[in-house]
Amino acid sequence: MLVHTSGSTGEPKPMLVEKQRMVASARRTNDFLGLKKGDTALLCMSLDYIAGKMMVVRAIERGLQLVSVEPSGHPLSNQHFSSLISHFSFPLDFAAMVPMQVFNSLQVPEERQRLMQVRHLIIGGGAIDEGLAAELKSFPNAVWSTYGMTETLSHIALRRLNGPDASEWYTPFDSVKVSLNEEGCMVIDAPEVCATTLVTNDIAELRPDGTFRILGRKDNVICSGGIKIQAEEVERQLRPHLHEPYLITKRPDVKFGEVMVLLTEGSVDEARTICERILPKYHQPRVYLHIDRIPLTETGKPARQQAAQLAAAK
Repeated sequence: MLVHTSGSTGEPKPMLVEKQRMVASARRTNDFLGLKKGDTALLCMSLDYIAGKMMVVRAIERGLQLVSVEPSGHPLSNQHFSSLISHFSFPLDFAAMVPMQVFNSLQVPEERQRLMQVRHLIIGGGAIDEGLAAELKSFPNAVWSTYGMTETLSHIALRRLNGPDASEWYTPFDSVKVSLNEEGCMVIDAPEVCATTLVTNDIAELRPDGTFRILGRKDNVICSGGIKIQAEEVERQLRPHLHEPYLITKRPDVKFGEVMVLLTEGSVDEARTICERILPKYHQPRVYLHIDRIPLTETGKPARQQAAQLAAAK
């Protein structure tokens, strides 16, 4: 089956994957979540990408009732659900969303209520910021963050976001082995879903029990004057303080090799003041740029390559 990578670090790339491996991935998820025949599963993401395709495969593998709505930022809206409620049993047993869909649903009372009733909610396709994670902690049912990519046919590890088992550490499926290479990047050996060992660009921390957490991407390390700065770590530190959309990127520099650039949809002066107050001196951006819209991929991830091009052009 033809699938495409997400394009978060460049142009989306086509790749062919074996259907038996898709079924193996689906079985792992269904078993992990305890899903059974007849359970309801929400399909609210585009079938152009692996996340949407895998929801269909999970339904086929386990005999789930697939509730399909048009992909949008508000998958639980009245517009979608008014025509569905009479045909399926609610609340839903299983749903998969990207962070933007979860965030939007939390802003509307009736959508938030429906989201809270989902028995198993998995969230993937992008980072979950601290504010969103905090809102999900009070949910009565299981909420999971997933780790994976197109090459692993969706996720190969999960971590719980709420309840007594909540953790920032991902637990891989039993058949998955993870390690780090000499650059500190994650190496994935998942023979059921990927024929070759996969070396990622994700810089990770690995514990002896096999659990891991992601620190950022190798592509997003900014080497400025001999100091290595992880863009995602700077974004995380600024998240409680900068309320307009922003992104940390870089551009070439004759003196420093690279310099950190902050792109913001808000006030440059306000962003500079906050950075100077919050960040260590050598982790402060050297360039601040206002742009009309932070570049995102079709799946809502930061379009890092496009952001770097914008920073270099201005």
